[in-house]
Order: sequence, then structure tokens, then C-alpha cells
Amino acid sequence: MSTNIKQLQQMYKRALDMRAPWLKRWDDARRYTMPSNDDDIATLFDSTAADAADNLAASMYSLITPPESLWMTLVPESDASPNAEFATAAFRANLNDSNFYTTVHQCYMDLVVLGTACLFMAETPIGSSSAFTFTAIPMSDIAILPNAVFHTTSMHACDVVARFPKWTPPADLRSKIEQDPEIPLKLVQSLVGTDFVAWLDVGGDIENNIVSTGTFETNPYIIFRWSISSGELYGRGPVMRALPDIKTANKVVELVLKNATIAVSGIWQADDDGVINLANIDLTPGAIIPKAVGSSGLTPLSSGANFDVSQLVLKDLRERIRHAMLADRLGLLSEKEMTATEIMARNADMMRILGATYGRLLHEFIRPLVDRGLQILSRRGTIERVVLNSDAELKYIAPIAQMAVTENII
Repeated sequence: MSTNIKQLQQMYKRALDMRAPWLKRWDDARRYTMPSNDDDIATLFDSTAADAADNLAASMYSLITPPESLWMTLVPESDASPNAEFATAAFRANLNDSNFYTTVHQCYMDLVVLGTACLFMAETPIGSSSAFTFTAIPMSDIAILPNAVFHTTSMHACDVVARFPKWTPPADLRSKIEQDPEIPLKLVQSLVGTDFVAWLDVGGDIENNIVSTGTFETNPYIIFRWSISSGELYGRGPVMRALPDIKTANKVVELVLKNATIAVSGIWQADDDGVINLANIDLTPGAIIPKAVGSSGLTPLSSGANFDVSQLVLKDLRERIRHAMLADRLGLLSEKEMTATEIMARNADMMRILGATYGRLLHEFIRPLVDRGLQILSRRGTIERVVLNSDAELKYIAPIAQMAVTENII
């Protein structure tokens, strides 16, 4: 047990080290698309990327998991297989009654902006309206290794005690909790394979701070990525790919606005003749500024700044941003009605672009989601145990899957 704990501690440190370079990249991507504080909002001058990211996330939401529609079904492998139709209906009913459709959009935003998203799928107590409950976990709280997930969160000491009633705090920590039950504690939950260990990261060895252990039959952490490079664990999304253009467009708009203030108020010069009091000059429309007889008064100073070319640069940058984030391909191409052939050709082109992402999401998101949902329902006795690729085959019939079929026809 001590050897396993030591290995777990080493894995946790390695996972944090591998995640460290991505934190700055994620902060930059969020800053231009999902600013979370007033300082970032104050320095954000162009909303092209934020608008395109929101539209792309909404499109993925409608293409992959459209709410209240049949986007998956189970096909029995043989006549001896469990009732796949009943299992499909039970899964969809519990999914519709859960918070899945209000939570998964947050994951699509993380997928588009950060390239990686994490959806936590938990089981609710018996008697709840749904057997499932979902939480979109920020990627800054997640560190991953192959076949291992580490989830770090901050909790009040009283909440930790209430959540893990069998845990007995060490003497030094117990005294701190008694003095201040609201003291924040750093809780780390790890899942290596199917083995679950939760401990408090308060210094020292993990073994002395373990609050809970157990096993999971299926992984509740559903982590899916837009695309990855060889040797990397975290994904890269459209925003990260377009980030240089996004930063440049934001800077161009900032410079244009600064130049606009100069154009409106102007830059002036005046002789220091002891008559004009510069402190009393108010450069507002309609203002009358007195000057001494024979004095030149205020003279406008011509500015060499000419940002007419900035509009051409900005137009090109915004087009590239929208192109990188598929806004020009997922949106309407024109207001005229399209023929069936045009629609099929356009869907085929879109599928060629999203094909790799679609295949990855099917493998990393849809299949684990259905597999865990069926496992929870069977353990509660709602349905018979259905094993994918053994008892039943998962047939994905969402709009993006129909586009794939159209692309094959063409």
C-alpha cells in the first residue's frame, strides 16, 4: 500500500508538471473569448473571437447532442441480447430529466476555447428525478496522465468532514478545523484506472492525509479533446489556432480607438505668452476660448498618424478568425434558398473539416457517456446490464452523423 501511495504521489507531481505550460495558453485563450475579470474586460477591444467561439459552441451543441431529440440508439447484437430499445428509452429519459443539456454547453465552450473539456458524470441518490447529474469541471482543476485523472478543488473544512464522515483528521489538522471550520482545504481526487483515492494536499505524504478510497466500474471523468498533436495529452482548439490573429485584431482596434480620440479632440499648441491659462481651456464642442489681441491662440498640431489602412488589415484579420473558427462554414452562406445538391455538397465539405473532430468526440465523449449511463442504470436495477460491442451496438444518429452519411454518398 505504501509503495502504491508513493507512486501515486509521483504521478500527481508529474501530471502537474505536464499541465503547467498549458495554464498560460489557456489563460490567453480565455482572456480574448471568455474574460472573467474587470481588468481583462477593460483591455478587450474586439469581440470577433468571442462571438465566433460562442457560435461554434452552439453549433457543436446542435450537431452533436441536440436537446430533446433522438441522437443515439442501441442496436442489439443478437436475439439473446437484453432489450436494447428499452435501455435506449431509459437512458434518454434520465438524460433529459438531468442537467445534461444545461451543462454540456459549458464543455463545448471549453472544447472550442481550450481544446480540452471535462464533464463529470455522477449518480444521484435513489428517488431523484434522474439517475444522472453532471458538472462541467474547469480544466485548470484537472491534471491528466494516460489512464489517470487528478481533480483538485478547494473546499471548506466543514464540507470535507460532512462529505467524508468516516475520515478522522490528524491531530494537528483537527485542532485547526475546530478553531476555524471554514478554513479552506485543498482536496485532490485521483482516479488511476478504476482505483479512486482522495486526499488533502496540506503538506507531507499523501498516506497521512487520505480521506477516502474506492473503485469505479466506469470512469466518471469524461475528458474529450478537439484535436491533439503527437506526444501531447491536452487538446488544441480553434481559438488556440487563431490566437495570433485574435491578439493582433484586438491590438489594431485598440490603436484605431486611440487614434479616434486624437481625431476628435486633436492635439494643440499655444504660445506661452503669459496670457492664455492652459488650465482653463476646455476642448469641448461649442467651447469659446478667449485669446489676447494679436496672439496666435491655440493652433492645431497635425498628426502624422493615418490609420485608414487599419480597416483593410482589420477586415482581413476578422475574416481569418471567423474562418479558423468555422463561422463562415457553419453559418448561412447567403440569404438565397439553396438547392438540395448545394446543401449536400456543403454538408460534405463541412464533414471533411469536422471529420477528425467528430471521430474523436465519438470515441472520447459519446461512447464513455453512454457506457457509464448504462452502467449506472443497470446497477440501480432500471435496465438489464448492456455492454457496448457485446450486447448492443451504439448507433450514433445525431445531425453530424447524418452529414457523415451524406459525405459518403457524395
